[in-house]
Amino acid sequence: MLRRVKGMVSVLLASVMVISLVGCGDSSSKDEGAKKMAIVCSAAGQNDNGYNQSAVEGAKKVAEDLGLEYKIIEPTNGVPAALETLAEDGYNIIFNLEYDFEALIVGTGGSKPIAEMYPDTTFIVFNDNPNVDESGNVIHDNVYSVLFDVNEASYVAGALSVLVNENAEALFGTDGYNFTSVDEARAVGFVGGTNSKGITVFSYGFIEGINHVAEELGVTYDYYSKYDAGFADPATGSSVAGTFFNQGANIVYAVAGGVGDGVASKAKEEGKLAIHVDANKDDQQPGYILTSVIKNTEVPVVEITKGVVDGTLKADNNLLTYSLKTGAASITDLTTIESNVIDMDKWNEIKDYITNIEKQISDGEIKVVNAQEGEEFDPSVCPNVNLK
Repeated sequence: MLRRVKGMVSVLLASVMVISLVGCGDSSSKDEGAKKMAIVCSAAGQNDNGYNQSAVEGAKKVAEDLGLEYKIIEPTNGVPAALETLAEDGYNIIFNLEYDFEALIVGTGGSKPIAEMYPDTTFIVFNDNPNVDESGNVIHDNVYSVLFDVNEASYVAGALSVLVNENAEALFGTDGYNFTSVDEARAVGFVGGTNSKGITVFSYGFIEGINHVAEELGVTYDYYSKYDAGFADPATGSSVAGTFFNQGANIVYAVAGGVGDGVASKAKEEGKLAIHVDANKDDQQPGYILTSVIKNTEVPVVEITKGVVDGTLKADNNLLTYSLKTGAASITDLTTIESNVIDMDKWNEIKDYITNIEKQISDGEIKVVNAQEGEEFDPSVCPNVNLK
């Protein structure tokens, strides 16, 4: 079975793998115990200017530092086939960026779990913790899960959104912008690719951040959302964002891959603002993207690879979580949007407020609900946000 799968994807690997052997020379990768690492990209591909690309940059960096061989692949024959082939070829540190865990953890089609078939290979999965049973016990010792506390970064983005919305015209003026006055409506929008924990974790944090500032100001915001926009079609993002803008929203947050590009384009067309995700995409539509909520995959790729190589990798229940404090989950530094600000006194006041919010979260003074860890969101704790 392994030979057949290997043959099926060998041509694919030859055409899309990026191979780098650095540091110790060709013979080093053949030494007993030598480490070889690989990145299996998600469907967005390695040049997505975000989630995948950050991981690829981390792989290149750590490979150069440690003298490793690495491969970057974009599987077209399925993630399980790619994982098996890489493990069979001796890649003993494999990062899977795609949301596809079943074959690895429990096996499919009567086959053993891939993790069980290759016990000497360390597999790392992202955005979920599938490697635990119903009692919370680790299933495979060689599988690690990585979660990003994007709920915290989204909270910050929510607080920023209200502060900017309340002062939009003063901050940016009317040249090139067409903000709905808060005398007419107070609203924000959220566009998600699918109704899953990996998406709602962004939305719930965003809602809580909006409520934090709205409650302080004594105002109420309408929250328009769509959780099934998909990830590929920018036209969908443009259409949904247009609807939300027409309902009074000045800011729409998109967590939907390429759909978010359509949201950003519509924001520019309408003279409004968008929020992007995964990488710093603020310059995609300069002046019309307020910020980006960053999921910096480079950080775990570098840290985990070093930990596996030197034997120091430790994680409670094989779970590694990257919070706002680590820098792996954050918003951008706001320098791109700042170039369009005309009231710098108000802008600096807002930035100081946001810095304080970030500190309160990092210090544990503010707790943000985390859907990806199974925490439930209670709308009643956000009385100043009307969920539409």
